[in-house]
Amino acid sequence: MTDSTREALRAAALAYHAEPKPGKLEIRATKPLANGRDLARAYSPGVAEACLEIAGDETAAARYTTRGNLVAVVTNGSAVLGLGDIGALASKPVMEGKAVLFKKFAGIDCFDIEVKESDPERLADIVCALEPTFGAINLEDIKAPDCFIVERLCRERMNIPVFHDDQHGTAIVVGAAATNALRVAGKRFEDIKVVSTGGGAAGIACLNMLLKLGVKRENVWLCDIHGLVHEGRDVDMNPEKAAFAQASEKRTLSEVIEGADLFLGLSGPRVLTPEDVARMADPPILFALANPEPEIMPEEARAVAPDAIIATGRSDYPNQVNNVLCFPFIFRGALDAGATEINDAMQIACIEGIAEIARQTTSAETAAAYRGEALTFGRDYLIPKPFDPRLSGVVATAVAKAAMDSGVAARPIDDLDAYKRRLEASVFRSALLMRPVFEAAATARRRIVFAEGEDERVLRAAQAILEETTETPILIGRPEVVERRAERYGLQIRPGRDVEIVNPENDPRYRDYWQTYHELMARRGATPDIARAIMRTNTTAIGAVMVHREEADSLICGTFGEYRWHLNYVTQVLGRGGFRPHGALSMMILEDGPLFIADTHVHADPAPEQIAEVAIGAARHVRRFGLTPNIALCSQSQFGSMAEGTGARIRAALEILDAQEADFAYEGEMNIDAALDPELRARVFPENRMQGVANVLIFAHADAASGVRNILKMRANGLEVGPILMGMGNRAHIVSPAITARGLLNMAAIAGTPVAHYG
Repeated sequence: MTDSTREALRAAALAYHAEPKPGKLEIRATKPLANGRDLARAYSPGVAEACLEIAGDETAAARYTTRGNLVAVVTNGSAVLGLGDIGALASKPVMEGKAVLFKKFAGIDCFDIEVKESDPERLADIVCALEPTFGAINLEDIKAPDCFIVERLCRERMNIPVFHDDQHGTAIVVGAAATNALRVAGKRFEDIKVVSTGGGAAGIACLNMLLKLGVKRENVWLCDIHGLVHEGRDVDMNPEKAAFAQASEKRTLSEVIEGADLFLGLSGPRVLTPEDVARMADPPILFALANPEPEIMPEEARAVAPDAIIATGRSDYPNQVNNVLCFPFIFRGALDAGATEINDAMQIACIEGIAEIARQTTSAETAAAYRGEALTFGRDYLIPKPFDPRLSGVVATAVAKAAMDSGVAARPIDDLDAYKRRLEASVFRSALLMRPVFEAAATARRRIVFAEGEDERVLRAAQAILEETTETPILIGRPEVVERRAERYGLQIRPGRDVEIVNPENDPRYRDYWQTYHELMARRGATPDIARAIMRTNTTAIGAVMVHREEADSLICGTFGEYRWHLNYVTQVLGRGGFRPHGALSMMILEDGPLFIADTHVHADPAPEQIAEVAIGAARHVRRFGLTPNIALCSQSQFGSMAEGTGARIRAALEILDAQEADFAYEGEMNIDAALDPELRARVFPENRMQGVANVLIFAHADAASGVRNILKMRANGLEVGPILMGMGNRAHIVSPAITARGLLNMAAIAGTPVAHYG
């Protein structure tokens, strides 16, 4: 790295911490405080009621305060990352970062507490005094052996979980990586020889964890800066190191490395040589975890042992041992179960959960976050990536169950399956709202054909469909391309075995398809030659023909290309027998709930009759999500303030709905702010017939609908489900090129629901 590059990175890091406001955290109120009534409840006199409840029952604090979701990250700054003893104040950016990770990955609130105290017993006194405030304590960056003393004293005296992440977090992730490394190598914990460098907190904790997983103590060889930890040594010793002392005349790492199965490095750069690696058992397992430079660089190790299984602490190599795989989720499970401690059973459950995820098919969200990396279980993928969304549901649930089974859960969770679903819903924001749709789809086995079957997102969605639904995915694409890409992405699906393939270049049904298309389009200018060409090149048309021929129940297309281009072929083939596109509806999932937007794609400048159709269709689809439609017809005009333009068409649409006696709440014409603010709406038009906040906005121009949809998506962090094509009997849906694999899975569930389920 050049000096100019290093300086640029330094400047960028400092700017990140300084702008737009200093630091990485802020406190936000979770309850309204808009008037005197709110103030009386939040503070005096209403707050006294919560205080009295807790005074009578201390467990009530978890219900009436943030304590049940609040963790303290506590340090004295004596062993910060690779920076050493920089002091409490200088450690604050690191502790703020830890707090951000708690919130990002597990939704846990966190205060960072930096304590200017070097005496471990006095530091323990301070931490113990904090117990009324927090549901758990995360000790961080405290040097060894002081960290052992602080943690032991706090655990003895506190009735909440106390967890030194540098020790146990590292040990858990190492345990998960070792579990899978041994599986790849075909070895067992009981049989391996372990050589470790580094006698600090993390190193000792990792060795203790390996013992719990089955490694025999006599097979562990610990070295530090003074050489082998052996019986009779008195230099730089403590009880934790002495527990691993060997009765041996050997003194150096090079002497003890012979025949080792696993090297565990938590020490410093260049400690292990290629010659040392060459003398290890085959295949050597190397956990070189020193940062920023490991004990041996992976390329140097592979030069002498090409089959080596390697993990580091760096993100630019495979198998990064990163504590963020562990600590957010072990605390999540511990807090939710009201655990009084984090015991061995909970830690091993965490290990098993992390290891299990890596052995499963990689999630689409993880693949998107780590595009270009091979994420297939094996020597280069032993543990999941930090942004794998499955960690929360799998690991936290396993930890909570272990807390309950081991008798340390003060608030046992009644339904662990429901608990896991809630955790998944907090990660996949669409999960909770999509549940009624998935449940309805589960009552029928529908065949969903994907026009762009070679696309990575489609392949990942197909894998998820097979794992999570009763639907059958059909992919239009070349079999060899589908198979090659599935292998590259670490997916288990294979053409012909798991999914049906329609090969546009060579399919035995080709003649039937082009003849069907020609019959449908012969009087619309399509010659036999045109029909043949379209059935060789146009996958949307092929999919539509399959649905028309009842070889599939629904088509999903649009992962690339322009919406109206796809709509043209969908309408040509499937727009018959009373089916025609009425409009496109998008559900935008926002922080405060869902908001539906229509018509975003089908009618650029809809007539009143079309606007009324969109409203009726939107109401029907909103009910599919278990919601009651409350529809606002929006325009520039506000309750007749403008005689012409969109307001006139909205007023005409209202007359149509009134004449049909629509069975849902609707009102218009109005501005968007009036639709979303009942008090404003009441001031502008006291006689309006809508109650509460609108959850559906219908526009008289596609530009307005599409603009609002995109603003919500890009600036309000809205997650889109859709677009849902209305009026086609659920026989086709056209998505947008920005859709994710999770979005395609959601659309498959929508397409997988028979029309009878939603009218």
